[in-house]
Amino acid sequence: MSSVPAANLSQIDVAQLKAYADRVSAAPELADREPRVIARWVGESRSKVTFGDTSMHLGGDGELNPMQAVLGSLAACDVDLVAMHASLLGMEITELWVEASGRFHVARYLGLDSQQPPGYQHVDYAVHLRVREASGEQIARLRHLCETGSPVGDTLTRPVPATLNLDVRIG
Repeated sequence: MSSVPAANLSQIDVAQLKAYADRVSAAPELADREPRVIARWVGESRSKVTFGDTSMHLGGDGELNPMQAVLGSLAACDVDLVAMHASLLGMEITELWVEASGRFHVARYLGLDSQQPPGYQHVDYAVHLRVREASGEQIARLRHLCETGSPVGDTLTRPVPATLNLDVRIG
């Protein structure tokens, strides 16, 4: 197995990705991100979430609810992370999916008294990766990168301060 990845592997432009990583390594401030999304109520339990010109709906019939979207965000982040790093490691992906699940209690969400917090009590997820071939070293490196490199995984596994600003206007 070659230790040098092809220029385009598993639909990832490895050369372009390496060039970007080199730019970030030389100028670490290029790694900083500060997205801002807006969620607007559109009726019942449905919201339209926008980020610039991109939007999606959460809640309501036929859409993921926000708690499912949290799991989906973790799964999608790790699909991206695994696809990128497997390709950088020279592993050709034939199939990749992530399953995520968790348990939460809705009493406080409904305004009821409860000792249980309203968020996930625990999240389990499994990365399923099928590749043409891989060495034990590549798999160990990929596992390490999965455990330490997922922005959504990191956000879910450490305390992140959140500040609420409630802006209520009457009239």
